[in-house]
This record gives sequence, structure tokens and C-alpha cells, in this order.
Amino acid sequence: MFNSRKAERNDAWEGVVTDKSRGMLDGSNMYHFVEVRLTDGESAKVRISRRLWNSIAVGDRIVQRAGSDPVKE
Repeated sequence: MFNSRKAERNDAWEGVVTDKSRGMLDGSNMYHFVEVRLTDGESAKVRISRRLWNSIAVGDRIVQRAGSDPVKE
């Protein structure tokens, strides 16, 4: 599927958050990431919005449907 990148709007996946992180990769912008255990057993690190990052915790389920941004479920 994918390893580590911004969640693309055309991707469709769902899984459980296993870790949260953030960092200033370019030195000026804060990026927010979650490690997600997908339903197919794979693990992915996905960049998400700050708003979503602030609203979720480890163990929460998030879903991305094609054509939309990831959401907490």
C-alpha cells in the first residue's frame, strides 16, 4: 500500500492508531503523523491534519474513503 507519506485523497483504507508523532521536517512547518495498523495487517505512517491529530488517541479507529480526508470513527 504505502509506507510513509501524506494521505492521498484517492486512497481508501481503515485501521487503528498505534502511535502519534509530529516534527518540523523542513525546519519551518509542523507535520503531524500517525502510525496505523491497517485492516489487512500492514502498518503505515500517514501524515494527517493537525485538527485530526489533536482529536485522536492511540487505539482510535480512523478511516479514509476515496475522495475525502481521513476521519475518526
